[in-house]
Amino acid sequence: MHLRALEPEDLEFLYALENDPDIWGVSDTMAPVSRHALREYLAHATADFYVVRQLRLVVTTEIGGVPVGVVDLFEYDPLHQRAGIGITVLATERRHGYARQALALIREHARQALRLHQLYATVGVDNQPSMRLFRAAGFRRVGTRQQWLRTPGGWQDAVEWQCLL
Repeated sequence: MHLRALEPEDLEFLYALENDPDIWGVSDTMAPVSRHALREYLAHATADFYVVRQLRLVVTTEIGGVPVGVVDLFEYDPLHQRAGIGITVLATERRHGYARQALALIREHARQALRLHQLYATVGVDNQPSMRLFRAAGFRRVGTRQQWLRTPGGWQDAVEWQCLL
């Protein structure tokens, strides 16, 4: 498994990923995303991490380099050298270890190349797979935000995870 930069050829992959309503609750998405909007996004996706304060990398298979997910660093804070992290894997590719491997690679990249001090994640209490993922990756549960996430079923608590690099 590898992490790579976004390419214009990722349009259809991103379209499928971003328009999966099952992940809208964890990605703060409320409506489908158009191909046009994604084309515009891809045209500017190479902007410098330190300028735009976010980074999205594509998670690919070891053989063939097939895209299976994305890992995001966002809300980069240069003073405190931290960023939020999120991982999304296509529904058909889950439970193959891609998220675990991607998290290990992005942690190393964040520490070595980006010189970050810490990463943090916010996970809905009902998202048990993500809770297990971050715990297994060495993140520490540091708190719970009450009624933090609005879901179709009502308000949901969110668990905060932190990893010192």
